[in-house]
Amino acid sequence: MGFLEFVTSHRQELLQLTREHIVIVGGSCLLATLVGVPLGVLISRGPTVRAVVLGFANVMQTVPSLALFGFLMPLPFLGGIGARTAIVALVLYALLPIIRNTYTGIVSVDPAVIEAGRGMGMTNRQLLFIVQFPLAMGVILAGVRTAVVISVGIGTIAAVIGAGGLGVYIFRGVSMVNNQMILAGAIPAALLALSADFLLGRVARYLAVRPESS
Repeated sequence: MGFLEFVTSHRQELLQLTREHIVIVGGSCLLATLVGVPLGVLISRGPTVRAVVLGFANVMQTVPSLALFGFLMPLPFLGGIGARTAIVALVLYALLPIIRNTYTGIVSVDPAVIEAGRGMGMTNRQLLFIVQFPLAMGVILAGVRTAVVISVGIGTIAAVIGAGGLGVYIFRGVSMVNNQMILAGAIPAALLALSADFLLGRVARYLAVRPESS
């Protein structure tokens, strides 16, 4: 059976696994963004907090994915078999690029612009949301793009703990020495990563052009 024949005959299962993969990656990246962006802002305020937060995020990046899944599984509330453990693990992996890019974007804002805002009577909160965030948005989205691509790849390994997704085909194909099945999991995963990167890139360009055109 060729690759196209395999995809055609298993299209319903493939669509289901693709949906599972999108849910796992989308949920984890959303949570990582909700956590990582505030942390990036926080570490821009002080070097002590920055060392702790970035140190933790860097350590998470160095832990092998299978080992991290294994560490999380016995934990109450966070662990277990299924998508919950996979989402927690992917959040931990996605934090570093989001935190680092948020921090870089915030501190890279021209101090003269910030001083101009202060001269207009803006508070720190107003400076953050009206000045720093819009100017740093391109850098922040670049971190989110990196996190999404990382999560799509690592998400395939989540099939080992019963989380579903396209990794089911990859691991099943490896165990059965079936190249068509491996490709049926690997190619859609690659296409998901490329599509997400392209779409987020378009959003970043739109947000970068919008202030100039308004």
